[in-house]
Amino acid sequence: MSAKYSAYEEHIILEVKGVPEEYLPNLLQIVRLFRESVVLKPAEASFRNGWKEALAGDTKPVSELWDGIDAE
Repeated sequence: MSAKYSAYEEHIILEVKGVPEEYLPNLLQIVRLFRESVVLKPAEASFRNGWKEALAGDTKPVSELWDGIDAE
């Protein structure tokens, strides 16, 4: 293992090298979507997004927020 990569990075690199080239664009899209889904947005960006949704009327009544959630 190289000192400049962690063990996980080494495993990821080996896996990527095993993917046929024609599938690399799809893999890149999957990796980007994954990263975007797990990285938290800064509070300001999150607030701005919520504010835009509120101004656009993209809201739910408070009474509906817990619909479908079975909390016991």
